Amino acid sequence: MGEIRKLTILHSNDMHGDFLPKDVDGKETGGLTRLSGYVDKVRKEKDNVIYAIAGDMFRGSIIDSEYMGLSTIDLVNNLMPDVATVGNHEVDYGIGHLLFLEKCAKFPIINANMFVTMNNTRMFQPYINIEVGGMRILFIGILTEEVLASAKSEKIIGTFIDVEEAAKEVGIICDNYRTVNTDMVVLLTHIGIDQDRELAKLLHPDWGVDLIIGGHTHTFMTEPEYVNEIPIVQAGTGTGIIGRFDLQYDTGEKRIVDLRWRCDPINEDTAPKDPIMEELLDSYRTETDRKYKRVVTRWARKLTHPAREQETEMGNLYADAIQWESSFDIMMMGSGAIRKKEMGPVIEYQDMLENTPFDDALWMLEVTGAQFRRMMQHILRDEAWEGHTEFYQFSKGVRVKYRKSTHTIEEFKFRGEDIRDDQLIKIALQTYHYENFDEFLGVPLAEVAANMKPRCVATSVNNIIEEYFATNSGLDSHVEGRLEIVE
Repeated sequence: MGEIRKLTILHSNDMHGDFLPKDVDGKETGGLTRLSGYVDKVRKEKDNVIYAIAGDMFRGSIIDSEYMGLSTIDLVNNLMPDVATVGNHEVDYGIGHLLFLEKCAKFPIINANMFVTMNNTRMFQPYINIEVGGMRILFIGILTEEVLASAKSEKIIGTFIDVEEAAKEVGIICDNYRTVNTDMVVLLTHIGIDQDRELAKLLHPDWGVDLIIGGHTHTFMTEPEYVNEIPIVQAGTGTGIIGRFDLQYDTGEKRIVDLRWRCDPINEDTAPKDPIMEELLDSYRTETDRKYKRVVTRWARKLTHPAREQETEMGNLYADAIQWESSFDIMMMGSGAIRKKEMGPVIEYQDMLENTPFDDALWMLEVTGAQFRRMMQHILRDEAWEGHTEFYQFSKGVRVKYRKSTHTIEEFKFRGEDIRDDQLIKIALQTYHYENFDEFLGVPLAEVAANMKPRCVATSVNNIIEEYFATNSGLDSHVEGRLEIVE
């Protein structure tokens, strides 16, 4: 017997734009605000949680139709599902628009049996491996034939509408992508309970399918239905209910040893309100300045920048965002360029601009290890603690330990290795700091320019920040000892 690991899988299906709460027997029931609150609560209570959506997020709400699904994607982005599959109503605005909406989604959308008929190319990623708590779970997405009802004029699009063909496709994926590292296989379907039963009968035991999480028929269940020893579940419709598996997995026997499933109601007794989601919903319900009130991203939590002359959570996040996928090694973000002491977890466009109002270009320079050490000594001089000098936030990989009393750098590392005097390091600074290099950093720019001609690598720092925020949700950052000041 191996180690027993626990996993919670939450799942919704057929939400159909059911974004706002309703009064049911005097209780506020459903709505994305409480659904999000429930998911957040479980994620905090349990270590290993996956949230999956089994299709049909769209249609049923003016909020959805007014924005042709863009609002829905935005709202579901804030639910932060780990995976979703395509439902038949996802194609209501057209296949081309669906592919556009998929690009707007900050969560993976999988489907194994929609393809371009002329060359048999899959339209979506057919599966995804989700790794959590040392476990690897393979999700495969399957769709109903009714996709063709909304896309019948788009003849280049096809689907394996036959259950036998769908089963064959599951086998192909399992044979090719289920490995010794795969702990569980979950089918995330939108074919209805009857076809889920038929599909389960056709699944070969060696394919290793453990669960079928379905949708489409809006079936309310009180317990899983077992077919071919595979539990099939579905969680009704709307946002007033959510399905929940609590599993125990034996890593030695490579199987689920305990499975409990239920549907939880979403109401004021079971789910707290998520004020972040409520705020986002309000932004769609009221006519506001869309340019400045639009949500750019949602961080994992509120982050702080309490003082300029120390490493901060927000400082690390911003420095990392600018250094990410760059051509330089270290971003030196001016502490004073970050204006708010705290921000998040919802980041609106207005917040972003107010927090980094000094938008300018980004310059890359090459310094030697010896020059970088001189720069650090200058930055950390006594005047720094009086708040009268420029101070910096450093991107990941930097480790500097400085003792105030002796004015000495006791640790000076990059990516875990001691920085050598002859080592060449590419750094980046905003224009303001580049133009004041000698004064702010204590080393002549001309001396540094002899290593490599400085060059402008981006015309707008805020462009980089906005793109990073827009393509990354759930961002978090911690003070981790990049810069340690010892008294």
